[in-house]
Amino acid sequence: MKTWNIGMVGLDTSHASAFTRLLHDPSHPFHVAGGRIRKAFPGGSENFSLSRSRIGTFSAELSELGVELVSSIAKLDGLDAYFLESVDGTQHKEQLRQLAAFGKPIFIDKPLACSYADAAAILRYAGEQQVPVMTSSAVRHAPGIADALPENTRCHAVEAFGPMALLPDYRDYFWYGIHTAELLYNFLGTGCEEVRAFYSDSVDVIIGFWRDGRIGKICGNRIGAENFGCVLTTEHGSVPALASTTVPYFAPLLEKIMNFFRTGIPAVSNEESLEVIAFLEAAGRSRSSGGMPVRLSECRKKGKS
Repeated sequence: MKTWNIGMVGLDTSHASAFTRLLHDPSHPFHVAGGRIRKAFPGGSENFSLSRSRIGTFSAELSELGVELVSSIAKLDGLDAYFLESVDGTQHKEQLRQLAAFGKPIFIDKPLACSYADAAAILRYAGEQQVPVMTSSAVRHAPGIADALPENTRCHAVEAFGPMALLPDYRDYFWYGIHTAELLYNFLGTGCEEVRAFYSDSVDVIIGFWRDGRIGKICGNRIGAENFGCVLTTEHGSVPALASTTVPYFAPLLEKIMNFFRTGIPAVSNEESLEVIAFLEAAGRSRSSGGMPVRLSECRKKGKS
């Protein structure tokens, strides 16, 4: 099996360490074979406190794991594939443009971007450069979620739940709402037309209406409940699905990423990933308007302007 020599951008998130440990340590019970992080550009964002406060820690961890730290994205040229891990999603558009110059597949960690306009620009530019791109939350691939729906069973509604912190220096639902939004899309696919979002100090509720009549609901909490899951409504009854913590969330996702590097085919279609961002933007607009309905087409129009 070929060993992929991989570059990484953004050492301001625990994801960077998690992926590297799973790749580098054959004794890890959930080791993923086939790749090594050879070089990394620490990056960092002055606009986001959780980037500034963590970049030193994770940079040191990757250095201890044998990764060469470089001073610019340009110095990552010559590798086989790339992880774009920068925790500030507003940086992804510019960093993707630099990485795309290398002509190799790129995994963009969540969120793809913090606006529909940026997300659309990223995928448009990657397409023009013929560079394969994949993005995904780890939660949708977790045991208990990925295997929850019986084969040939249709979901008519999904009620997802999970933690949903709202940070003062990160755009509303793009920080943690991405995970529960991806749970909806994992089972309902594309086709959401309208979103409503309702806020309280402890919980946000987001409801999406699909064009074929299906409904997706998110309950995002700020009361300390850390588990992710959902209830699926099917013609055969209700199906509970809880993300298992017996396997690190990053291990199944990393398997998907390595397969994407080899094939150029993302585990989640770019069309679906882009609609997730439109969903989150519409939800944020609804929240700020006190729960008024917002159509995803409004976000798409603004993204093209």
